[in-house]
Amino acid sequence: MATQNTDINDWLALIQAEYHEIPGLKLTKPQVQRLWDLDAVMCDTLLETLEATKFLRRTPGNAYVKVRA
Repeated sequence: MATQNTDINDWLALIQAEYHEIPGLKLTKPQVQRLWDLDAVMCDTLLETLEATKFLRRTPGNAYVKVRA
């Protein structure tokens, strides 16, 4: 279980780093899955976590963008 949490934390850090490094990055769920080779369950978990922590928000077109500070 700790390994899974570590993996999730690593993924969260990686995705956050990419959004910080690429201003205006806008990805749909399928794009996130392809870019980081994630399965649907892990992708959902990561995107839900990033939304819940107000790091990402979903646009009306179902793309994920970084919340402005």
